[in-house]
Amino acid sequence: MATLRCPLCGGEQFQRESSRQDSRWGFTSHRMTLMICANCRYVLHFYDNHSIFDFD
Repeated sequence: MATLRCPLCGGEQFQRESSRQDSRWGFTSHRMTLMICANCRYVLHFYDNHSIFDFD
């Protein structure tokens, strides 16, 4: 299994957060998982999924 590493500092410890971003016109909502490097605070974005029916 591969280990997640920060592309800036090479750190391997991360804080996991959830995020949501609406599309340009607001019709869709994109959910992302954010992995924040504990060493340098660089944020890696991982795209989960999206749906036009996601209004929450």
